[in-house]
Amino acid sequence: MREFVGPAPAPSAATGRSGPRGTLRPAGLHDLRDRPAPLALRYPPADLLVVSGLPGSGKSTLLRRCARARVIDSQHVREQYQARLPARLPYALYRPLVRLSHYLRLRRALRAGGPLLVHDCGTLPWVRGWLARTAARQGRALHLVLLDVSPAEAAEGQAARGRRVSAYAFGRHRRATGRLRERLAGAGGPPAGCASAVVLDRAGALDLQDIEFTG
Repeated sequence: MREFVGPAPAPSAATGRSGPRGTLRPAGLHDLRDRPAPLALRYPPADLLVVSGLPGSGKSTLLRRCARARVIDSQHVREQYQARLPARLPYALYRPLVRLSHYLRLRRALRAGGPLLVHDCGTLPWVRGWLARTAARQGRALHLVLLDVSPAEAAEGQAARGRRVSAYAFGRHRRATGRLRERLAGAGGPPAGCASAVVLDRAGALDLQDIEFTG
């Protein structure tokens, strides 16, 4: 899955990198697949960052390991419901409640201001549009990190965490992620409403150690 090759940052002051494995201050599109990723991504102090990719691509793991700001992850809400409800109850029955609670939580976090990282399943593009419009009204910017892994790698990630999505749901995610990659390839830059986009493969996601919001 290597549909596009966007402009890659070179180790120079023009890209904001302090070295081949230093800190990247993203601006525009950075396709870092098949090359060493920076140790840290650094964003302005009040901005928003969306992390997107297939289920099992490592979004939640990346956020747990690297985030230095508040994280809104629908998985946290799902786990809270699972802790309160009978284990035999199918997730499909209470999925609408999880989503509603997640979006209400996200709305409150947006109103509160400050830096924010958002776990994005990718199947609902309107969420990124909503975040971009809200950020613009508040005088801050929205950024994107896409974890571009193969379906096989994503399936391995699901197996490792002991939670698989249905074939139907996974197909929806694959199509949505594919459309996002095509949009990046066609535009040659970040999606509309985003100030930057960083594309990482599995190795690059493992290289990354920090996501910071600082001046």
